[in-house]
Order: sequence, then structure tokens, then C-alpha cells
Amino acid sequence: MSTTARRSALAPFRIRNYRFQWPSDLLTSWAFEIETLVLGWYILVETGSVLLLTVLASLQYLGTLIAPVLGMVGDRIGHRDLLVMLRLTYTVLASTIMVLALTGHLAPLKVMVIVTVMGLIRSSDLGLRSALLADIMPAELLVGAISLSRTTQDSARIAGALTGAGLFATFGIGKVYAVIACLYFVAAVLMLCLTRPPKPAQHRAVESHSGSRLLRDLKEGIVYSWNGPAMLAALCVAFLTNLTAFPLTNGLLPYIARDIFQTDQTGLGYLSASFALGSLIGSVTLSLVSGLRIARLLIGATLAWYTMLLVFVEIRTMPVAMMCLVLAGTAQSMSMISAAVILMRTASAHLRGRVMGVRMMVIYGLPIGLLAAGSLIDVIGYSATGSLYAAAGFIAMLAIAIRWRADLWPVHAPANAR
Repeated sequence: MSTTARRSALAPFRIRNYRFQWPSDLLTSWAFEIETLVLGWYILVETGSVLLLTVLASLQYLGTLIAPVLGMVGDRIGHRDLLVMLRLTYTVLASTIMVLALTGHLAPLKVMVIVTVMGLIRSSDLGLRSALLADIMPAELLVGAISLSRTTQDSARIAGALTGAGLFATFGIGKVYAVIACLYFVAAVLMLCLTRPPKPAQHRAVESHSGSRLLRDLKEGIVYSWNGPAMLAALCVAFLTNLTAFPLTNGLLPYIARDIFQTDQTGLGYLSASFALGSLIGSVTLSLVSGLRIARLLIGATLAWYTMLLVFVEIRTMPVAMMCLVLAGTAQSMSMISAAVILMRTASAHLRGRVMGVRMMVIYGLPIGLLAAGSLIDVIGYSATGSLYAAAGFIAMLAIAIRWRADLWPVHAPANAR
């Protein structure tokens, strides 16, 4: 890597707050990924039900429905302060599972209840991270900062995939959850070290308004998010990919590893790490490259993602499947970073939390897609279900690109500004 490229990639770290936010997000993402894999394998082993596995994965996204509300809270009290509170809450919930496991009282039903509580707040974490980034970063560093921020999730998926299920098998769920609780706590402490960004003037002016004003603020954020054509297109892409793409590489992966590839926790880790490695490659690449037409990248990367999923669902050889997942992960990362950049560039400063709350709300396509996939697999099989999802997503993405072609494709469109 040249010296110039290295300077460009590391430029966001010149901002003091970013030097604390990035490791805080990294530790939180590590905990998220280890927790997801451990609980998925626990439910699958304890119950043997792919339907309950998809229910567990769906519960983790329950909070997407109230994400705009938490986004509004973040706009009012500060995104940094809300993230501190969320990460301390994760610590308490993880500690509860740890105690139940170590005392021999853990059961699938109790896991479901705790995951439901966690799901109500965890879905907002990623959106609040992006809103905080937009608060603390200069505009010219935003693409690089968001790309580097994505590496916290991507590297966490690799670490979680290669260690989570294996640690579960070696040490048991109780000891693994002791580590998870520590990760959440340290992440909260690091977030506390950030200096509070100043609140936008428009926000300060309405600080003391009544509860009816809060409802109007929430409505304003939702309506605003759907008014800009490029913003609406990015939200539609986010909903579509969560509905038809992510189910195949998120909640269903333990089932695919065990029943399709006939492998164990180690094989599950390899599959998950392959997708995460591709995602990391995409994130790092975007942090090094400048001057991209972001809206065009959104279209091309999303279509490439669906193409690789169409291939993946037909493969039955582990090494080839892993390579396919690397390519799918690269395309996925570029697609999701592009959508986030479009939203953050377009949103007014005092509405960023609510805009990202709406962005998190559309993630509810994922639990819908997961539950439908769990039922369809029982009826028509895995290959047919996977092909149906990937083909439908590809066609729908083409429709989005055509519908908003005037806002997404021209070189001089605002969404393609360099």
C-alpha cells in the first residue's frame, strides 16, 4: 500500500472522538457476533428445529420497529449518551445469561425471552453509530470513516465465526458469556470517553417542548426520510436486501452448515468467516478509494451480491462455497456502505438519528424473510427457497434502479457526488 493510500485510509483517526468510537464499536461488534453464533448453535442443538432457529434470529431484530423512536431519543439527548446506555444494558443482559448458564438454569425459553429484550434495543446500535459518525466527522472524511467503521463489524464476524462456536464447544456457554459481558462493558467505558458533539441549533431551539412535540418530531423524521428520491431508493434497497439476501447468510447459516454441508461448529465458523472476510475486503477497499460514484456503486454491488447468492445456494462443496461467500460478502459491504453514505450525506444534522432509525426499521425485512424461509424450506427445500430469494431480489433491484434511474445513475446526480 502506498504512503498516500495509507494516509487516506487512516485519516479519520486524526479526529479524537473517532479514536474512541472505533474501538468501542469494534468490541460491541465482536460481542454481537460471538453471541449470535453461540445462541444459534445452542438453540439448534437443544431443540433440533430450524424453525426455532429462524425465530431466534428474528427476535434479535424486533427493535427495528421502534428504531425511529430511539433515533429521535438520540437526536434529543445525544447519540453518544444513548449508545453508552445501550451498551451498559447489553452488559446486564449478557451477565444474566452467564449466571443462568453457570448455575445450570439456562433453557431455550429463557434464552428466547432475553433475546427478545435485547432485540428491542440492539437493532438501533448500528444506526446510532452512523449518526454519531456524521456528528463528529468532517464531510470530506465521511466515506472513509463509515468504511472503516464497517471494518469493526466485518473483523468481528471473522473473529466471532472462528472463535464463537469453537469456544462454546470447548468452554461452555457460561464462560463464553463472561467474555461477552466484559466486551460490552469495556465498549461502554470507551464510548464514555468521547467528547459530546454540539447539538444542532434547530434541535436546541425545541429542547423543552412537550410530549406532543415529540410525536411531531418523530413524524417529521419519518416523512423526511421518505421525501428525497435518492434517500428513498437507498431505504428500498436496504429493505430488499434484508428481506431476500441476508437470511441466507445470517440466521440460516447454522442450518446450512449442519444439514447442507454436513459439518460441525468449525465448519459453521469457516462459512461465516468467509462472508465476513469478503465484507472486510469491501470495507477496506472503499476506505482506500476516493471519488467513487456512490449511487452507481450501490446498484452494481447489490446486483453482484444477488448473483453470487444464486451460485452459492447450488454449491455443495465447502471450499467453493467459502469462495462464493467471500465474493458475496465483498459485494454486500460495498452495497450497504453506499446506502449509508447516501443517507448521511442527504440528511440534515438535526434529523440524522431519526433517518438512521428509519434505516434500522427497514431491517425488519430480515425477520420476515427468515420466518418465511424457515417455512419454505420445510415445503420446497433449501435450494428452491434460496434460488427464489436470490432471483426475486435481483429482479426487484433492477426495478429499483429503473424506477429511480434519474437520481441514481447520471454522473451529475447529487447521490453520485464525489
